[in-house]
Amino acid sequence: MRVGRWEPTIGLEVHVQLATASKLFCRCAAVFGGEPNTRTCAVCLGHPGVLPVCNEQALVLGARAALALGMTVQAESKFDRKNYFYPDLPKGYQISQFDEPLARDGALPLPGGGEAGIERLHLEEDAGKAVHDRGDFGLVDFNRAGTPLAEIVGRPDLESPEDAKAYLEVLKERLIWAGVSDCDMEKGNLRVDVNVSLALPGARATGTRVEVKNLNSFVAVGIALEHEFARQAAILDTGGAVAPETRHWDDETASTRSMRSKEEALDYRYFPDPDLPRLVLEPAWIEAQRAALPASAAVRRRRYREELGLGEHDARVLTGEPAIANCFDALLAAGTPAKAAANALANEVLARVPAAELAASPLDPDFLAAALALLEAGRTNRNGLRALIDARLGGAAAAPETLLAELGLEMRADAGELAAACEKAMAALPQAVAAVRAGKDKALGALLGRVMQETGGAADPAAVRALLIERIGGGDAPAR
Repeated sequence: MRVGRWEPTIGLEVHVQLATASKLFCRCAAVFGGEPNTRTCAVCLGHPGVLPVCNEQALVLGARAALALGMTVQAESKFDRKNYFYPDLPKGYQISQFDEPLARDGALPLPGGGEAGIERLHLEEDAGKAVHDRGDFGLVDFNRAGTPLAEIVGRPDLESPEDAKAYLEVLKERLIWAGVSDCDMEKGNLRVDVNVSLALPGARATGTRVEVKNLNSFVAVGIALEHEFARQAAILDTGGAVAPETRHWDDETASTRSMRSKEEALDYRYFPDPDLPRLVLEPAWIEAQRAALPASAAVRRRRYREELGLGEHDARVLTGEPAIANCFDALLAAGTPAKAAANALANEVLARVPAAELAASPLDPDFLAAALALLEAGRTNRNGLRALIDARLGGAAAAPETLLAELGLEMRADAGELAAACEKAMAALPQAVAAVRAGKDKALGALLGRVMQETGGAADPAAVRALLIERIGGGDAPAR
């Protein structure tokens, strides 16, 4: 990609909050929200004399994140103190990892071919949340201080906003499927910092790096990159020099503004944290984390296409969230045909339950499999299936077989009842009858809908269609 006569270089730093119950070095709950400063203790507030203790589950999830990204987990690593003072960092330093991170060297594929490298993954604690909406003073909420983060530092291999967004989509998918984070950007569980520079072709390494922070969506990443390309190109085209700095992205103005000059490693005065021992990981422990990883979304998609004969669209819908794929696999195990299960999940279930909430919803796979068995057996139609699902989501505890009878959803096939409903529909919609007789098959839909309304949606649509065509007669029968 070129920006005028300049060639861009992009590198991404991604902070992911690990899905632990407690913080990285204390037992305070690592939960989003809550009254300010109610999930704190002497450790995460940095009181004198306290000692941090590493959360083992954070180490487990950090290792699994690295393995899911194709990285090498290091046999030995250590924690360091990164010294800088901001009001939201109560100790005056952050516990992070500097020259010996938890993992190194990974790569993610890009849709257009090739791959983007990952330099390192390290663990660190989060800072608190500064609030600057009170006029001439600010407040700090320390609930978030000390929550465990995995920082994933990408290599500067990206050249376009499209590459950057594609990289982030693959990274997010792998982390969610590894079970290490929900990557919810609205809650700050995945945050992206962009490093971008421009240089002449063949001289990419000579560009001045600018960091952009506060990007709260992948769309914002793309827009911010385009803005920085234009801003930096305008400076370089007039003979100016781009300042090495950290800039803040403003969603409202769709622009960046300067925050501070760019710090280097020396500015942080890193040194090993004297209160935390070195991390020494046995090879067997690392392999145990690898073995605990579930099959990735890409592996599931390939299986759904190649073994079950589903199309690419169905395969992608089913792997949109692990909970969807897990429910689909449970339906298959219960004997539901693959296409029927895929259609029900895509059209009925996900229309009612957000994918992220499916696993915790009352719509368990056993209930859904039993309801789909009634549909496959012709005992109810798709309207009945929807009613069964709605009943379950509304709190009904009975089995689908019982609800079918209680709600009157059993398919009606009595010829006399259906014939009477057809006659009523034809009398109510004479223009539709005339249109059908004239060969306009779309008009049959209005009559069919009227009959379904008359029968409470419990009629067999195929039987109703046949009866309507038989009774209307005349003209060309509409194609089925």
